[in-house]
Amino acid sequence: MYIMFSRLSPTRLLTFAFLTNTSTALIRTNTSIRPSWTRIKSFKRDVAQFQTFRAVSTNRANNLSKNSTLFKYRLVAGVVLCRSPVITRDLIPFEEEYYKYQQVLEQIHSAQFPVEFYFKKGSSGEKLWKEKLKLEISKEMEMAQQEGLVALVNERQKMARFEIDKNDELQESQKVNVADRVTEADRIQDMKSLDRALQRTLYLIVKKPRDQHSWQFPQGGLEKQENLYQAAKRELAEECGRDMDVWFVGRRPIGVYQYRFVEPIVFDQNRFDGAKVFFMKAHIFAGQAKVDHNEIVDFAWVTKQEMQEYVHPDYYAAVKDMLASF
Repeated sequence: MYIMFSRLSPTRLLTFAFLTNTSTALIRTNTSIRPSWTRIKSFKRDVAQFQTFRAVSTNRANNLSKNSTLFKYRLVAGVVLCRSPVITRDLIPFEEEYYKYQQVLEQIHSAQFPVEFYFKKGSSGEKLWKEKLKLEISKEMEMAQQEGLVALVNERQKMARFEIDKNDELQESQKVNVADRVTEADRIQDMKSLDRALQRTLYLIVKKPRDQHSWQFPQGGLEKQENLYQAAKRELAEECGRDMDVWFVGRRPIGVYQYRFVEPIVFDQNRFDGAKVFFMKAHIFAGQAKVDHNEIVDFAWVTKQEMQEYVHPDYYAAVKDMLASF
């Protein structure tokens, strides 16, 4: 017997299959029909719960799709421009003790200078060297007895002074002048100088002419037919000048920050309720930032910890994981 299932709903189809299997099981086991109705009621209850869950899920999906179309965000490219550490950082007390211990171990286990390398013990060379040394000592004693001990001492002192002066001149010519780890920019706290905080990584932040959220990384919106890398490179040149030798690490962003505008803003006849900033990482090798004092009024090179004093807490919370601690 063939049955057409094309016009049956999924619920009726499942119910029919369940009843068919149940009746078959009852015939085989020869049990009463009473338990089967309990199973049918349980199955109907499960089907009702499934339909309720599907309806709720559908409503949530529709609400999310509606909310996503309510707000329109502008795509913005930001630049995390950093100057890498110039010198090694100071060691912490634990590291200092560790390296001292390693130095002591190296001195203990290092081999001493082998004197026997030049004269083998008991060889004829060693005997000749000892005889020659004794002969020189005896000649010096005779000269000291004949000419007087003072003259010999004076001569030896002259030779010693000559050797000392010669060694001093050699040391002066080979002397290395060690620069101070604290620069003049550190002493006067020049936040615009790249010669400060040589042990730390510095980041460029700029200030825009507004009261709130004024300090941030250099950033700007994408123009037509522009990708994130092109927009970041253009905005950095427009806001901080073209006198910097900059290298971008890659073409992909290292982080994103999303925020809402206080009031909707219109750009190129498009209304935007917020912005999504994609940050591109870059390094500076030479040069210095030069702001135009129009779109950007000030700039500073700061460490990760110093950045908290400039930017908004929400902004810092979004970018702190992209910054180096040293």
